[in-house]
Amino acid sequence: MDVNENLSRFSDLSFGTALTIYVIAMVLLLWSLASARTRTSVVTQKAELVGAGASSGGSTSITSAPPADTRVPGRVVDTTVRVSRGEKLAKMGYAVLIVGAIAHVASIVLRGFATHRAPWGNMYEFISITCAAGVIAGLIVLRRPEQRPLLSFVLVPVALLMFFGGEYLYTQAAPVVPALKSYWLAIHVSIVSIGSGVFLVSGVASALYLIKRKYPDASDSDSVWGRILSRVPSAEALDRLAYRTVVFAFPLFGLGVICGAIWAESAWGRFWGWDPKETVSFIAWIIYAAYLHARATAGWRQAAAWINIAGFVAMLFNLFIINLVVSGLHSYAGL
Repeated sequence: MDVNENLSRFSDLSFGTALTIYVIAMVLLLWSLASARTRTSVVTQKAELVGAGASSGGSTSITSAPPADTRVPGRVVDTTVRVSRGEKLAKMGYAVLIVGAIAHVASIVLRGFATHRAPWGNMYEFISITCAAGVIAGLIVLRRPEQRPLLSFVLVPVALLMFFGGEYLYTQAAPVVPALKSYWLAIHVSIVSIGSGVFLVSGVASALYLIKRKYPDASDSDSVWGRILSRVPSAEALDRLAYRTVVFAFPLFGLGVICGAIWAESAWGRFWGWDPKETVSFIAWIIYAAYLHARATAGWRQAAAWINIAGFVAMLFNLFIINLVVSGLHSYAGL
C-alpha cells in the first residue's frame, strides 16, 4: 500500500511536539527539585523553634504552637513558601509530561496508520517506542507526588535519545523490507521495546541510588545540589524501585528474545545463529539475571546497582554500536 503522506507529516509533527513538551516538563521538574526542601526539614525547623519558644516561656511542652513573638522572623515562612512552590512545579511538570506522552503515542499511532504496518520497523521508530515505554513506565511507577520530581532524571536520557533519533536516525515513512513483513515484527519488537523502556527507568533509579549512597549528607546543605538530593527519595527506596522495575522488565525482555528466536527459525531456518544483535541481547539478559541474583544476596546492594547500570549500558551498546557499526543479519532493518 502507498504511504499516507499527510498522516506521516502529522506523525513527525507530533514527535517533535512531544520532544519539546518533554523538555519543558523536565525543566519544570528539575526546577521543583532545586527550589524546594522536603517537608521533613521544614517540620524539623518548626519543632526546633517551638522548643525554643516553650523554653523561653518556662513550659516543658513542645507540642503547642509558639507565640508569634518567639518565632524567628523570615526563615520558617520563607521555607514554607519554597516547599509550596516546589510542589506546584512538580504538579505542573507531571501534567505537562502526560500531555507529552499523549503526543508521543499519537506520533507512533499515526506512523502506523501512515505506513499500514507496525510502526517500529527501523531504528528511528524503535527509539521512539522505547522512549514512549520509558515515559509511560515512569508515569506509572513514579505517580506519587513525592516521587514525581524523579521523572526529570528519566526525561534526560529520553530527550537525548529522541533528539538523536529524530536528528540523525530519522527515516521517511515507508513500507518495511520484505524480510520484515511478518506478524512477528509486531510481537517481537514491541515486547523488546517495552522491556527496554522499563529498563531505562531502572537504570536511572540505580544511578540515583549510588549517588545517594556516595553523598549521604549532601541533602543537609542549602546549596542547589543539596536541595535536589533532599527531594530525592532515600537510597533504600531507590533500590526497591530499581529492583521492582527489573523484576517486571526482565521476563518481558526474555520473552522478546524468545519470540525473536522463533521468528528467526521461521525466516532463516534456525533458532539461534550468534548474530551480533542476538549475542549482545543475550549478554544483556544475562547481566540483568546477575543483577537479580546480586540484589538477593546480602551485602551486595551497591554492587547490584552497578550491575544494573552495566545492563542498561549493554542495551545502549546493542542499540547503537551493533546497529550502526557491526554488520549482521539485523542490519537490514535500516536507519
